[in-house]
Amino acid sequence: MSNLVVIGAQWGDEGKGKIVDRLAGQFDAVARYAGGSNAGHTLTVKGEKVVVHLLPSGVLHPTTRCFLGASMVVDPAALIAEVEAVGEVGVTLGGDRLCLDRRAHLVLPYHRELDTRRDVGASAIGTTRRGIGPAYEDKVARRGLRVADLEDESQLREKLKRVVEERINPALEYFGAPLVDLLQLFDQLVEQGARLRPWIGDVPGELWRMMGQGQRVLFEGAQGVLLDLEHGSYPYVTSSSTLPAGACLSLGVSPRSLGSVIGVAKAYCTRVGEGPFPTEAHGEPGEQLAQAGHEFGSTTGRPRRCGWLDLVALRHAVRVSGIDALALTKIDVLAGIEPLRVCVGYTLDGKEQTSPPATAEQWHRVEPRYVERPSIEALDVVKLRAVKTWNQLPASIRDFVSFIGAEVGVPVAFVSTGPGREDGVMTGAFEWGQ
Repeated sequence: MSNLVVIGAQWGDEGKGKIVDRLAGQFDAVARYAGGSNAGHTLTVKGEKVVVHLLPSGVLHPTTRCFLGASMVVDPAALIAEVEAVGEVGVTLGGDRLCLDRRAHLVLPYHRELDTRRDVGASAIGTTRRGIGPAYEDKVARRGLRVADLEDESQLREKLKRVVEERINPALEYFGAPLVDLLQLFDQLVEQGARLRPWIGDVPGELWRMMGQGQRVLFEGAQGVLLDLEHGSYPYVTSSSTLPAGACLSLGVSPRSLGSVIGVAKAYCTRVGEGPFPTEAHGEPGEQLAQAGHEFGSTTGRPRRCGWLDLVALRHAVRVSGIDALALTKIDVLAGIEPLRVCVGYTLDGKEQTSPPATAEQWHRVEPRYVERPSIEALDVVKLRAVKTWNQLPASIRDFVSFIGAEVGVPVAFVSTGPGREDGVMTGAFEWGQ
């Protein structure tokens, strides 16, 4: 095995951080390629929880290099705070361990303000209000500030003045929000630029050099396929590409260098914010899943909407992402839940659908077709986490996992049995590292 891509195969929050953290020790670098601090990956190592939003989930491995790609939008204050936070648990990012692409765009305080002011009322999407969408808007409109601008104070001053006076302050005035103090923001960015300068570098060049020397790279996505700007539940999506193809655009690497693709999925579904969710479980079933799964967003703290596993949406994720195998998380949450339902098909206006519709309005109207699966026996958590081989797993879990693989057309390679790095079992169905 050479390089590997790990992506979310649902609406985010699938447990990608744990999978990347588990694998990262086998790789020379972990390269994050999409999104910003709207992503939250929770890592649990030796009972200690660490949440990263911008840093790759391989950051806890002391010899693994960490890269942030050009398609990311980076809040300088958030990145500095995160580096300091992981430093408090003994993680150092000195030398060349961290490399931030000069081409990445900046998330600035006015982006967060606009995000908060706009995402309200009937048209709200349910964003994390971290300024991600407005930053990507500025990028596409070719008026955004980039990491490279932090290295040139005269360029920074000129570009900041132009965008604030022409676009930002008029928009803030419309919303009745405080206007940007140009001098204060400029001074703040100069200070942050000085802090970030040791980590700013040429990400494509460094990755090209490493791979040319035979070193291995793990490409880490953010959010999930169903939140992809092109192939997700538009407009209730993120503002970047969550598919493996996004790694090529962001990191400047060839599609041939990506290697295998692992999609991470929960044994049920969750979603944060607004948007279609055909298999959402209301009432007691939804509450049971939420409580058993501790379903609160690691970025927002908001409770996640919970529902049954949606195989139509998962098949779609497999197809558009070229997923070779799945990693299944939170199987233990389903223990004791009866009836155990799984969506195997959709109908829309009486017609069978083989994939999710293109519009959110239609996706809201689909009727899921369920099958009921044999319940998963109530489990002793400590004993389950001690299981290390496929054949030692309870038969009810093995049956459920095999059913999912057969339905979506790719094998389940790994079954997570708890939040810790070591909690999980390889199935032997696909070789992706131990």
